[in-house]
Amino acid sequence: MSHPGPIGMFDSGIGGLSVLAAARSALPGESFVYLADQASFPYGPRSAAAVRVLSERAARVLLEEGAKVIVVACNTASAHALAHLRRTFDVPFVGLVPAVKPAALQTHSGVVAVLATEGTLGGALFHAVRREFANGVRVLELAANGLASAIERGGPWAAETEDLLAGYCGDVRRSGADVVVLGCTHYGFVRRRAQELLGDDVAILDTADAVARQLAHVVAEHRLAAPPGGPSAVRLLTTGSVGDLRRTVEALERAGGLPSLGAEYAEVRV
Repeated sequence: MSHPGPIGMFDSGIGGLSVLAAARSALPGESFVYLADQASFPYGPRSAAAVRVLSERAARVLLEEGAKVIVVACNTASAHALAHLRRTFDVPFVGLVPAVKPAALQTHSGVVAVLATEGTLGGALFHAVRREFANGVRVLELAANGLASAIERGGPWAAETEDLLAGYCGDVRRSGADVVVLGCTHYGFVRRRAQELLGDDVAILDTADAVARQLAHVVAEHRLAAPPGGPSAVRLLTTGSVGDLRRTVEALERAGGLPSLGAEYAEVRV
């Protein structure tokens, strides 16, 4: 069996494009439709109830686009809305879980730092994962206030982004952590720079590749793979400005932060 529909993804902004890139590498024959809910960015400071409403709205847009499976490519939305979405809609959902388990297994110092938004750190999902997998390990919760917004606004190369990232990396170094978990999809765009600031003795864990592997498993399990030989396309939707999204994506492509997507762009009203 096969399914010609696209794989849907959403985030409050461009952060989930790091997950999209990993998913395209894992599933090169699939088409994707990605919704950047930039009119509602950021999700992090919003209440759990508000995030559920926004996530349900995003899922409905993707389903109207024919999505056969939906990736919640946002840690905050996964923390507050994943269970709700699975109860509400009859398609598979794949969410993001901060990589506390592999970090706890990998640390030698016994200290792990989780860099995330306040919404993710305050969510039940994160605390459940921490309780289950971080026994005997000290977990430093770093609410990286403003970092996702700086990346969204000016890109990973902006001076504001550099200043904030340097400050948070300094906090990590002072804590003694030897493993850092990136708990926001936006942070994947500054992973390389964070590694330079932290040094090679600190490991950085991102979830994009793990999510891509889980997505491939779900597609196979539900027999949703695209028909062989069909076209593979990327459609990028935004609730904000198409021009702004296009400029940001093309700048990331030129800088090597994203592989070339060859995307079609459209604005949606929700």
